[in-house]
Amino acid sequence: MQEIGFVGASGLMGHGMAKSLLAKGFPLSLTVHRNRERVADLLAAGAVQVGSAAELGRSCDVVVICVTGSPQVEQVLTGADGILTDPKKGLVVIETSTSEPDSTAKLREACAARGVTLVDAPLARTPVEAEQGRLNTMVGADDATFAAIRPVLEGYCENIFHVGGPGAGHVIKLLNNFVAQAICTATAEAFAVGVRAGIDPRRLVDVISAGAVNSGIFQAMAKTLSGDLEGLKFELDNARKDVRYYTHLAEGLTVPSIVGEAVHQSLAMASALGQGKKFVPALVLAQEQVTGAKITPA
Repeated sequence: MQEIGFVGASGLMGHGMAKSLLAKGFPLSLTVHRNRERVADLLAAGAVQVGSAAELGRSCDVVVICVTGSPQVEQVLTGADGILTDPKKGLVVIETSTSEPDSTAKLREACAARGVTLVDAPLARTPVEAEQGRLNTMVGADDATFAAIRPVLEGYCENIFHVGGPGAGHVIKLLNNFVAQAICTATAEAFAVGVRAGIDPRRLVDVISAGAVNSGIFQAMAKTLSGDLEGLKFELDNARKDVRYYTHLAEGLTVPSIVGEAVHQSLAMASALGQGKKFVPALVLAQEQVTGAKITPA
């Protein structure tokens, strides 16, 4: 078994991933960021705590990073006591965060200069599937690297998509998240307009549920009508960050992103109204604040 290092095991997604790797028999070392209680069960199950990402880089064959976004990934790799401080030759770093492709490209070059391979393999699904070892991942890597790391990916993923060469994983993830957040913001807005027009939005849900517009994302947003704001366990501020990365990508390619900018501003508005630390379905609460429509039950 390859020696696996993990950065981000105290997070909602990272905890389940690390637990699944341990359950599959992988020797696991991890760093602890502030909250040791979140990884106490992992340490009890055999994970080894180390003092820094640099230690993981020196001792492991593969290091998995699961943090918020590009600034955090940059710090883990190139910061003080980062993985690239003194890495083991041949080390493979699997970067599972939702990151900016331009940042990842620069980090990939920095890694290569130290004999390290950086693979972008961002994730889909939720912390529930993470705890079950049933995440989806979209991997940007050459064929040989993908084949080498596949057993590690299978340690925490149910569906593994090799979507192209280095960098393709993060591009696909940004496209995926843009489409998802477009559905969320459109649904919240439609509920507000419907309520203001005097209709029961539950009838809209009935119609959409029986047709081609239906989706799991829509159904997660529909739960807000019964007061459930946790149908999609993804922090609104993180969604805002992801769509901002998407609009940056489009701008860099000189592609108009009219819908993308509208989605981003809808999320930014919700954050400005104090909903950012809640889950994405709180978009309906922001619509209530802006429009006066009563969408969720008291």
